[in-house]
Amino acid sequence: MSVLLETSVGDIVIDLLVTESPRCCENFLKLCKIKYYNFSPVHSVQPNFSFQTGDPIGPGSKDSDGGSSIWGLLSPNDPAKKTFKPEFHPKLKHVERGTVSLATAPAPNDPDERLAGSQFIVTLGDNLDYLDGKAAIFGTVVEGFDALEKINTAFVDESGRPLKDIRIRHTVVLDDPFPDPPGLTAPDASPVPTPAQLATVRIADDEEFAEEEDQEAMEALRREREARAQALTLEMMGDLPFAEVKPPENVLFVCKLNPVTQDEDLELIFSRFGKILSCEVIRDKRTGDSLQYAFVEFEEKKDCENAYFKMDGVLIDDHRIHVDFSQSVSRLSDSWRDATNAKRKRQGGGFGGIESLERKRQYRVDDGAERQRERERENKYGIVMDREAATRREEASKDFENSRKRKERSSEYEDRWRPSRSRSPKRSDRRDRDSRYSEKRRERSRSRSRDRYRDDHRRRDRSRERYRDGRRRDRDRR
Repeated sequence: MSVLLETSVGDIVIDLLVTESPRCCENFLKLCKIKYYNFSPVHSVQPNFSFQTGDPIGPGSKDSDGGSSIWGLLSPNDPAKKTFKPEFHPKLKHVERGTVSLATAPAPNDPDERLAGSQFIVTLGDNLDYLDGKAAIFGTVVEGFDALEKINTAFVDESGRPLKDIRIRHTVVLDDPFPDPPGLTAPDASPVPTPAQLATVRIADDEEFAEEEDQEAMEALRREREARAQALTLEMMGDLPFAEVKPPENVLFVCKLNPVTQDEDLELIFSRFGKILSCEVIRDKRTGDSLQYAFVEFEEKKDCENAYFKMDGVLIDDHRIHVDFSQSVSRLSDSWRDATNAKRKRQGGGFGGIESLERKRQYRVDDGAERQRERERENKYGIVMDREAATRREEASKDFENSRKRKERSSEYEDRWRPSRSRSPKRSDRRDRDSRYSEKRRERSRSRSRDRYRDDHRRRDRSRERYRDGRRRDRDRR
């Protein structure tokens, strides 16, 4: 059970899941059979997500009714049959590119019940679980992925409609297992577009552009897309508060200045156009020399415009200056960061719930105290690079590397002349050895003490015997 859609960008073949979604497949097959989808525009294109079609006139026309089911077309006097309740099979998910499903909307009487008509959605990406439960799946694309890629990369406006129309030209039913309902009559040939359909044509799908016009329009759109992508990248990095930020309209950028021109001189010259809030010549942080450009902020936008028209190309200190509107958003970014950080500090928790985390200021001076001492943040413009800090970091790195090399050379020299010796025993081994040695010494000392005690007793015993023998000999003499 398949259907062939002939579109202005190529043919698409859809296999229908008649077992899981029989009612949705029957509605789609019968609408294709009566050529209801012929000349239907592709709209709501979201790159790498999905596109939508199936409304014969299109959502941008006042004559469009959003499309109708086959049963509503066969019974025009019964408004309830214009929509029907589709099947939502629990195993069917929007996991693959080319999944085809009917677009649904909540029922007026029951928000939990969803109704479908003729419009259907084709996915342009994988794993789009957002559509699960909102669009009723009834088929998959098996051929024509090159046509899907052309729709995915088409240039579209803010509503997702292609700038050059992409339309369904014909529908061919390859296999239909369902019997025709009563009253259904298939036309012998494809019908011609109605006046209401022709009124929605913006740029016809078969219209050829002039080569130069086409290139200029495509280049402008390409640059716009590239600028949006770059702005989004800067927002993710934290360099912009938000991607749609615009530079202030009351600030002038003045360049090609004479190095001797001072802030006061520039403010005096530009003050004749209106009140000036700030005027600053940007200088090198290390040397203090002028970088030969400045920012002049006016209180009123009209004063800024007058100065722009009258001061461009004027000679100041023998230099012909150039004046343009400022494209810098550094002040806006700093103000936004300061306000955001202060708010987070008041709330407690900082970034990611940790107070010590702060938003990274990439390509900015890291020392906040030094920046505060040198200039008032709310009235000054920042310099992109701190040359002095970079020089200090480079010198510190060189000193560290030189000291490391000197230590290595010194250790090699000492090792060369140090006499070889046996490896000293571990501390634990020495402790055990000393404890055993001490125990032996104590035991030896106790042994000597016992022997000395015995010797003393023996000497005393011998002395007593000699004393007795001497007295005995004296008695015998007498």
